[in-house]
Amino acid sequence: MASSALQLAGLIVGGIGAVGTFAVAGMPQWRVSAFIENNIVVFESIWEGLWMHCIRQANIRMQCKVYDSPLALSPDLQASRGLMCAAATLSFLAFTLAAAGMKCMRCAPSGEQAKGHLLLAAGLLFVLSGAAELIPVCWVANTIIRDFYDPVVNVVQKRELGEALYLGWGAAFCLTAAGAMFCCFCCCQEKTRSYSYSMPPHYPAYDQPCREKAESSYSKSQYV
Repeated sequence: MASSALQLAGLIVGGIGAVGTFAVAGMPQWRVSAFIENNIVVFESIWEGLWMHCIRQANIRMQCKVYDSPLALSPDLQASRGLMCAAATLSFLAFTLAAAGMKCMRCAPSGEQAKGHLLLAAGLLFVLSGAAELIPVCWVANTIIRDFYDPVVNVVQKRELGEALYLGWGAAFCLTAAGAMFCCFCCCQEKTRSYSYSMPPHYPAYDQPCREKAESSYSKSQYV
């Protein structure tokens, strides 16, 4: 019962992380305009994402445009595109393997050992997808903070951390937590299996008189 609850919790947490990863990859709020110095009243907000940038005017009208060329992006955003695509693919594959390896699923290969291998592979993929998502999020955040405190950078070009980065940290944590759950479950299951194999065979108590009777009859036949 506890193992089934752990599997279900890992699947739910991993599903949340996978959905969050897809959302982060498509959101334009990676880098948002910073309101500093004399910019007390502003009429537009600038959002910069991996695939497009948007301009929102006075909370009424918003216009988005896809980047004309990936070469126009900064190096951190260029690398984040590939890493986020890899993280989304790995998280989807990990969720599929975890769902197939659940005890309640009948489409997976029969046998606890085969399902254990599926769950272990899902756990490793969840951890790998979490790391693949954490790298671009931290990289972009570090670039934003460095440029914000750099006096050489123009005030107009300075940006702040967007909502997508915070959601990315949360999704990466969920993916890593789900991977740790499945890996711990597989390790505990392997220890239980090895302990059950190492136990000596247990003979029922009612077999002991039968064996003694057989031995005594065999010893009497030797004297005849």
